[in-house]
Amino acid sequence: MANITPDMIKTLRERTGVGMSKCKEALEKANGDMELAIANLRKEGAVTAVKKEGRAANEGVIAIAETPTHIALVEVNAETDFVAKNERFQKFANDVAQEVAKTTPASLEAFKQQKFSKDPHVTIEEYRTHLVQVIGENIQIRRLKILQKGANKSIGIYSHLGGKLVTMVELTGNNGDSAFAKEIAMHVAAASPEYLSEKEVPPNILENEKDIARSQIKGKPANIIDKIVEGKINSFYDAACLTRQKYIKDDSKTIQELVAAHAKGKPLALTNFLRWLVGQG
Repeated sequence: MANITPDMIKTLRERTGVGMSKCKEALEKANGDMELAIANLRKEGAVTAVKKEGRAANEGVIAIAETPTHIALVEVNAETDFVAKNERFQKFANDVAQEVAKTTPASLEAFKQQKFSKDPHVTIEEYRTHLVQVIGENIQIRRLKILQKGANKSIGIYSHLGGKLVTMVELTGNNGDSAFAKEIAMHVAAASPEYLSEKEVPPNILENEKDIARSQIKGKPANIIDKIVEGKINSFYDAACLTRQKYIKDDSKTIQELVAAHAKGKPLALTNFLRWLVGQG
């Protein structure tokens, strides 16, 4: 029997889109003949899914699963909203989220090669490929996020539009404030912040904002320009940074002030957030 190398398996996977274990099996049956392996896979129907891989998959759902120690968010995409509402698709998305929450994979690519706990004969990628064949649309696992629970953490999750928009807010300092964290997550859904605070704005983004501001006020004295640029940057922070945004339910408070008022002197900090919209990111 020919020696089947990892490079051969990788090449076959790149050419067909079929899972790694299936590629290895096909090469072994074909005694290392790449073209014969491809022909056999096509005869088995495994490559029919690949024809759909290039089609845009921008519909779908963000599934959420939880264990006593972790919360998982997974975006799974399909080509059409009709399929995204399909019972098989929804089951796949939920299965995937539960698997991520239970196994906490290191990466999306590593996760795809894991064995599916409900059917250890197939990997997650093979489960996905089979679903593509059954449903007839390109289906992709786009991204995943694993949140670890903790004794001093409160995590709030808000799902909107049937799972098309999901937001998360993490508070550090107490584990009993999940409902309050969810209130802020609802704000995140409406206000679309880009950064947690001004400290997280990348230097190149900040410089670009300053350049734009300066270009709008040419011809004025330098000291006036500096003050106007500073004002425009502060306005940018107020719009883009979660902690500085006005709370949508009470615009007399910023989110930072809202958290401070809720904490009542106890240590409580807004430490993380995310905002996922299906088809973006």
